[in-house]
Amino acid sequence: MGKLFFIMGKSASGKDTVYKRLLADPELGLSPVVLYTTRPIREGEIDGREYFFITDEDAARMEAEGKILEKRTYHTVRGDWHYITADDGQIDPARGSSLVLGVPESCRSMQKAFGRDVVVPIYLEVEDGERLMRAIGRERGREKPQYEEMCRRFLTDSQDYREEILAGLSIKARIPNRDLEECLKECRRVILSQK
Repeated sequence: MGKLFFIMGKSASGKDTVYKRLLADPELGLSPVVLYTTRPIREGEIDGREYFFITDEDAARMEAEGKILEKRTYHTVRGDWHYITADDGQIDPARGSSLVLGVPESCRSMQKAFGRDVVVPIYLEVEDGERLMRAIGRERGREKPQYEEMCRRFLTDSQDYREEILAGLSIKARIPNRDLEECLKECRRVILSQK
């Protein structure tokens, strides 16, 4: 029986990089799980890799079909964006282990749907000041920086990642991401110990 390894962390914690590197590790043999969103695609993203980018109509159809495990709506400076965790066949512990990138709310939904014995949460931690500096540097490097959206994500993180929420997820590992290679080494150790 496979596991669903769930990577989460506040914005600018390096979770996207960690996720991609873990997926590329042949020894781990993890399959990707991609969530859905109605937000616009960002510079450098590819549909089906970071998210499946869908319309509001697509989201309504998925909901009518009973495929939605969890749906979050963020009220952004550019309108309402929905993020969706779907039971769409990507996750099948009988076929092996998977890796997903998400937030505590989607982790809780997956634990409810697939069981706490299957879903293994891994939380990446970075000090808030360091995260802010990383996020500003990333935005400065974009063709069209979106500082307002960056700030909204930071404020949302303070609510989404409250300690009482994290405590309810039975997190298997809280891994500091000050040094990427050390962080990856610890993530690999946790994953291999749980498989």
